[in-house]
Amino acid sequence: MIDLHINPSFSLNGNIQVPGDKSISHRSILIGALGDGISMVAGFLPGSDCLATLSCLRSLGVEIVESEENLIIRGVGMYGLKRPNSSLNCVRSGTTMRLLTGLLSAQLFESTLEGDEQLLRRPMRRVTEPLGLMGALIHTNDGHAPIDIIGTPLHGIEYAMPIASAQVKSALLLAGLYADDSTTIHQPGPTRDHTERMLNMMGASVLTDGSTIQIYPCEKLSPLSSDEGSIYRVPGDISSAAFPLVAALLVTGSRITIENVGINPTRTGLLDVLTQMGAKISLTSLNDDISSQIGEPVSMVTVENSELKGIEIKGDVVVRMIDEFPILAVAATQAHGTTIVHDAEELRVKETDRIAAIVLELKKLGANIEALPDGFIVEGPTPLRSSVVDSHNDHRLAMALSVAGLITSGEVIVNNVDWIGDSFPGYISLMQKLGAQYT
Repeated sequence: MIDLHINPSFSLNGNIQVPGDKSISHRSILIGALGDGISMVAGFLPGSDCLATLSCLRSLGVEIVESEENLIIRGVGMYGLKRPNSSLNCVRSGTTMRLLTGLLSAQLFESTLEGDEQLLRRPMRRVTEPLGLMGALIHTNDGHAPIDIIGTPLHGIEYAMPIASAQVKSALLLAGLYADDSTTIHQPGPTRDHTERMLNMMGASVLTDGSTIQIYPCEKLSPLSSDEGSIYRVPGDISSAAFPLVAALLVTGSRITIENVGINPTRTGLLDVLTQMGAKISLTSLNDDISSQIGEPVSMVTVENSELKGIEIKGDVVVRMIDEFPILAVAATQAHGTTIVHDAEELRVKETDRIAAIVLELKKLGANIEALPDGFIVEGPTPLRSSVVDSHNDHRLAMALSVAGLITSGEVIVNNVDWIGDSFPGYISLMQKLGAQYT
């Protein structure tokens, strides 16, 4: 296990690019594999979670060739997946497991999804139960993986999701491609819509009306890069951009620009919240050809050191920034007044209980933070002190604590930062390039 040593830093500056969007990378190869023909993908995130999806697809008979710049996916069509020779190892990736559960439910062969101990603890009934209503034959270990799937013909349903979840929605949409009638999904709030955008680009019929999504059965999907020779370019991940972005907000004298960041409105909750807190953030739209080519809005994001104020965060914005709450908590320690987070109970069933973990570790640094059942309360601004903290084997918690270490009174050591590679390979060197004192 690798430990990261951090010393207080003064002025982060520069232009950077963050790795490709994790959610879009997963979907680009999983949905691209269902296309009739070759899809070329640039900017794919080579993090361990996305590589788990890639490995599973290869086990299902999909040829994916890795070159220096692109992935070449030789799509097998909607009915070309093959029965795997052994269990499919999703490693630590909940996205891999949940989306594949939806897709494999409609394939006419048996399969099993397994993973590491951390993934085996995550709840899966939220996806297996609605799939069961579609006729799927799925067996779990008391609502957890391993997941045994007996592929069978499915029928369309109308389903009201009790919890807003893009992974559950995407699993149902993938299953709905194969159903005998349309499938309608009612969400309690907006969730990231990369699956809908991508499927529509490839020729599926997915209709969105507010928080209601309807998908119709489909016989054939075009390749992801449908024009001959064209390349699907995964934009930079706004969830990864959140860490250098907040670091620049908090470190005196900082100003950075992050290039080619995806700013899908279902993902920009953190930008909205930080702006409300007083952050100096500006967006510069890029060439429309880039956005139209991938069906996703892309921008340059410039941020500079700012004085923040505490606010209350709840409601629909929560799901639009669900992965960014560990770094939001760090920002809140330096905001003037009280920051209150509600409606974020989903954080308790991520890679770890992120509410409990971020509260525990920030308290070690001297933060005035208390847990709530569905969030936390932070009083600020609070000077942070030197300490040894732990990542809890969670990539986003590790990066959030590494940002906190930049504004402490002395050295901070973050234990077990290996997990950063799940979503942000190259994070440490990128932050060093900006001026962060990481060793």
